Amino acid sequence: MSQVETGKKVPDFSLPASGGETFTLSALKNKILVIYFYPKDNTPGCTNEAQDFRDLYPEFSGAGAEVVGVSRDSQKSHDNFVAKLHLPFKLLSDSDETVCKLFDVLKQKIMYGRKVWGIERSTFVIDEKGILRHEWRKVRVKGHAEEVLGLVRDL
Repeated sequence: MSQVETGKKVPDFSLPASGGETFTLSALKNKILVIYFYPKDNTPGCTNEAQDFRDLYPEFSGAGAEVVGVSRDSQKSHDNFVAKLHLPFKLLSDSDETVCKLFDVLKQKIMYGRKVWGIERSTFVIDEKGILRHEWRKVRVKGHAEEVLGLVRDL
């Protein structure tokens, strides 16, 4: 069950980020945060999603928002993915699944006939005060970044 609820303050968290940095939610001052969770670096859907957020990043930034992506991949994997796609935003490594559990994005999936736990593609918008304003679950990539940008502009 999710520990975050729309309209409530999101608990502070820190995660290792691409570029050897650490991302801490409370350090993000006066910015809206778009945090998107995705299954795995260098897979087709995740690549398309990252490219969509990359291509719209100047508009997110202009609207006062920061974008970060989260998966269970390592920092090294994230660094390679960022370099390959020229991403202007950080990817966060949640290898111990702490933040994935906080947002309740781990779901049981069937892969090659076996049940496995994986990240359900999800996006959350947190306002400048740390309040969760909107969430999307079971995201379909096509058109999603544009939809998120529309909501950010309305905040």
